[in-house]
Amino acid sequence: MNTTRTRYGTGYRFLTIGIAGWMTVVIVAGLVLSIPRLNILEESARNLYFHVPMWFALMAGMIVSAVYSARYLMKPTLERDVRAEQAALVAMLFGVLGLITGMVWARFTWYVGTGKWWNFDPKQSMTAVQLMVFAAYFVLRSSIDEPRKRGRIAAVYNLFAVAIAPFLLYVLPRQLESLHPGGEGSPAFSQTDLAPEMRMVFYPAVIGFIALFWWIYTQRVRLRLAEERLADG
Repeated sequence: MNTTRTRYGTGYRFLTIGIAGWMTVVIVAGLVLSIPRLNILEESARNLYFHVPMWFALMAGMIVSAVYSARYLMKPTLERDVRAEQAALVAMLFGVLGLITGMVWARFTWYVGTGKWWNFDPKQSMTAVQLMVFAAYFVLRSSIDEPRKRGRIAAVYNLFAVAIAPFLLYVLPRQLESLHPGGEGSPAFSQTDLAPEMRMVFYPAVIGFIALFWWIYTQRVRLRLAEERLADG
């Protein structure tokens, strides 16, 4: 038993070091490697390596959270409830960071000279709605004291919140005029996804941010389960 735990601990440490190294390379490469000179975006196109992978991390977190919510409904356990909660929490973190980096990016490209930080672009607006829907999950949890009842109601709501995410984040924005890729009116961003020199950094960045989600998520789960054990004495 002790040997198994030691091996797991050692493997986890190696994974942690690997993720840290991977993200360091991604960040440095994203900042220093040359990129195409794109109309409007210019050097700000480097944000592609950070802003977009954060949405992949958000989606990964929502999927993990939904899986554990569904598993909790099939067989309620403390660990499954904690995993659903913490995956949602870390997903929310990446969603907020993605929204903020998007606002800053838009401010100094599409809205430069206007003084605007928010222009109700469909993608921005629907993302804000999705984050508010997700935030309500935590409000709901905090309003219920009985653990089993809280777990069941929160799991059902979480599955609803995750189910509507594709419509709010992808389907609806693509039906409206938008500056984001996939929507009408995008003047420049769609050029970047065809640049081979950017793919060399972008795809590793996606992997890195999903791995970073996993690391933060597992740390949060271990912490919450330890807190629960201490509370139970």
